[in-house]
Amino acid sequence: MAAPQVFFIGLGNMGRGMVKNLVEKGNLEKPILLHNRTKQVAIDLGDKLGAGKTKVVDSIAEGVAQADIIFCILSSDKVVEATINTILESDVTGKLVIECSTIHPDTTDRIGKLVVAAGGEFVASPVFGAPAMADAGGLIGVLCGPASSVNKAKPYYTSVMARTIIDLSDEPYHKAPTLKLIGNTFVLGMVEQLAEAHVLAETSGLGTAHLHKFIENMLPGPYAAYSTRMLSGDYHKRENPLFAVDLARKDAGHAMALAQAAGTRLPLVEVADAHLVKVKEVRGERGDIAAIYGAVRVEAGLKFENE
Repeated sequence: MAAPQVFFIGLGNMGRGMVKNLVEKGNLEKPILLHNRTKQVAIDLGDKLGAGKTKVVDSIAEGVAQADIIFCILSSDKVVEATINTILESDVTGKLVIECSTIHPDTTDRIGKLVVAAGGEFVASPVFGAPAMADAGGLIGVLCGPASSVNKAKPYYTSVMARTIIDLSDEPYHKAPTLKLIGNTFVLGMVEQLAEAHVLAETSGLGTAHLHKFIENMLPGPYAAYSTRMLSGDYHKRENPLFAVDLARKDAGHAMALAQAAGTRLPLVEVADAHLVKVKEVRGERGDIAAIYGAVRVEAGLKFENE
């Protein structure tokens, strides 16, 4: 049997790292096909990964025609739906679409049904982890859909793009994005808590350095990383956000909508989202989720920037 041809759509902060690990550890026998809205991004990534490892295609149709397995990781529900519709303009019979974006569960159910109705296979596979984790192959992949389709996707995850998976074989597609959105509320809550705590440490006279030492020892990993980004000023200095404000607000909005539909609330997410509104006002599209720290600083009478 011929080796599958992989096609990857979407080369943002997460997609680039995922492709890097597919190329380096995925045992691919053919160059991975790449497509990105800005073609130069795909060209630059291909140059970085080395000759013969990737091939940039000019259109989604060109990639789909050659592909057996199609990965997508895109910015919003609207972009995902448009991309799936474009994919389905080609024959997808027997092809597997693995959708990795963070989108609303209803959107996932809808596009999954469209792909299957067109003769393709579909796996809902949002991933947990920051861009650095994507680059290191340390993501947590959620794999949801018919077990036969999930089993086709698994070889590209553990020890390749991911350090582990959460297997939701034979579960309804919407459960994967529901888990992803609930999981992302932990990130929103963590950043909100860190921002509030560092502002209190500064305004109370304790000092942020002492609090950071506690965080490093008690809560190593993501907490310590976000704490460092806040105290170093990375949250207001960086031009290219790691977790852009618009994407963070999209996730928060979806999570709050899920909660409302379920008859509950997410008060901590509501507070974090309100601070993200302030981040957008100050930083525009360059705003990063870590800049919640700046918004909390302003509420306490401090400057947005911690210089």
